[in-house]
Amino acid sequence: MSDEGLDGLFGGHSVLAILRGMPVDTTVALAERAWDLGVTAIEVPARDESGLEALRATVRAGAERGHPVGAGTVISTEQVHAVARAGAAFTVAPGFDTEVMAASETAGLPHLPGVATPSDVQGVLKAGGHWVKAFPATVLGTEWFRAMRGPFPDVRIVATGGMDAHNAREYLGAGARMVAVGSALADPDQIPLLAELV
Repeated sequence: MSDEGLDGLFGGHSVLAILRGMPVDTTVALAERAWDLGVTAIEVPARDESGLEALRATVRAGAERGHPVGAGTVISTEQVHAVARAGAAFTVAPGFDTEVMAASETAGLPHLPGVATPSDVQGVLKAGGHWVKAFPATVLGTEWFRAMRGPFPDVRIVATGGMDAHNAREYLGAGARMVAVGSALADPDQIPLLAELV
């Protein structure tokens, strides 16, 4: 299910917006800015009640435009159930946990697990996934992405961690399918560059 679900949500897109740790109104405002730019892949980290509140509000705003919203930093099965109740369309994790991935899939939510090694990638493949989140991307570096294309040519990688409009093209060129940006959406100087990426 991860393949079909995430292909449908992410296919054809090069930017995933991560709206982390902001007040509800700011989160929704930045989501609307992203949608206006054509960035329809939105993740709201939901590790605590304030994150869940922001997720619920963004889900409601997205529903008005027909855009699904995912939940980030999902690291337990309890969180999976909480974000499912909040209306999340998919889940994202900083690492790979088979129980979290299975719980998410069972709840009908495609899951994007974090990876940093070839063993991580193989584990995701064995669990039935083909989308992974390379984290932290700038620590791994562009050569990591180029190296992963050899043994894993069909894996779709989302570069996450330290990404902005200035280095996104470099990582997309190295083999990332998407880049995940956060604070760049609040930077007026980066907005036109992000629009070009989309």
